[in-house]
Amino acid sequence: MKTSPLTEYSRRRFLGGSLAVAAATSLASLPLVGAEPPPPPLTYSRKIKVGVIGNGGRGGWIAKLFRAHGGYVMWAVADYFQEVADKCGDELGVDQTRRFSTLSGYKKLIESGVEAVVVETPPYFIPEHVTAAVEAGLHVYMAKPVAADVPGALRVEAAGKLATRKQRCFIVDYQLPTDPHNIEVAARIRLGGLGQIVRVVTTGHCGPQKDPPRTANMESRLRELIWVNDVAMGCDYIGNFDIHAIDAALWVLGQRPVVATGISGIRRPEPHGDARDVCALIYEYADGVIHQHAGQALKNNNAGELSAAIHGTEANGFLTYWGKAFLKGGPKHYGGGTVDNLYAAGAERNIARFYREVTSGKFENETCQRAVDGVLTCVLGYEAAARRTRLTMDALLKENKRMEVDLRGLKS
Repeated sequence: MKTSPLTEYSRRRFLGGSLAVAAATSLASLPLVGAEPPPPPLTYSRKIKVGVIGNGGRGGWIAKLFRAHGGYVMWAVADYFQEVADKCGDELGVDQTRRFSTLSGYKKLIESGVEAVVVETPPYFIPEHVTAAVEAGLHVYMAKPVAADVPGALRVEAAGKLATRKQRCFIVDYQLPTDPHNIEVAARIRLGGLGQIVRVVTTGHCGPQKDPPRTANMESRLRELIWVNDVAMGCDYIGNFDIHAIDAALWVLGQRPVVATGISGIRRPEPHGDARDVCALIYEYADGVIHQHAGQALKNNNAGELSAAIHGTEANGFLTYWGKAFLKGGPKHYGGGTVDNLYAAGAERNIARFYREVTSGKFENETCQRAVDGVLTCVLGYEAAARRTRLTMDALLKENKRMEVDLRGLKS
């Protein structure tokens, strides 16, 4: 069910980049006269049996990246829709007896003999799915956002801690922090390259997802990213798209905000979900850092943007999903470089990392807490903006409000 929350434009941009890289790679691989033969492909003495929960757009796509890695056996698939599971199963060569459907299909997948699960379902379902997987002793690789509300985020946090105690991997697939230029900028910032950090500006601009009229039950909204338009299912637009930029800020700052103030609205034509597609927020941090965030998901966005500008007393840093990352001025100046093909390259790096950590026994699972903090930051923002008030993180956690989805009428 899980598909990418990125815009149609962004998908074309991502895929265009992937095709360009693939074309360049294929040309570069042509042998030159007298040249040494190319090295043989990597081989892996250990193969990890993987099951993929959520086989739609991104789920089916990322499953192919797992298969291409070479260190995994694609053992089982599960999706609410049987035809989606079958399509993905056909593409991966999964036996028909290990293709599961309906809301409870993930349970059968967990019991099918897998060692690890890849969870690519809408955020509302992720806490339930990853908790069950960890309790069954499996390694977990999951999409973001990892939840849609405070109780869900806290449940994922608990699952991550349980995974570490059980010596299991628990990795969240954020791509921006895997890019070499972003890594270099972040490292220089942490070494004091900006002086004192005083202000952060994050931006999340994309186009809208289609938001058709509701039908008799939620089944129709589980397809083609329509669920992004429902706050309880998808964590609002800020949680599905902007969270990449917000995660970059938390990655550098090493903390989550304590207060948010904001305003938001719905501006897409004929909306049927309650997700806000325009927001303007100010976050405050315990050390006095001010964080401005602007997000929109409207047709006016001819170019997507996911970025975090970090301003200090001596210099400025810039982290991005597309374009150039750099640190300008100050004692750690870095001219930077272009972030290339991050949608695919970042996922490939994370898949390789997952394999390394599973096979080497590295179970610190440091991506979990930041992913939880990212969800809590987005929930704090969308709640403050919807209420048009100043809301503290402490108050949000005390409320512990669960967002409910009406699942009546769905195949259980």
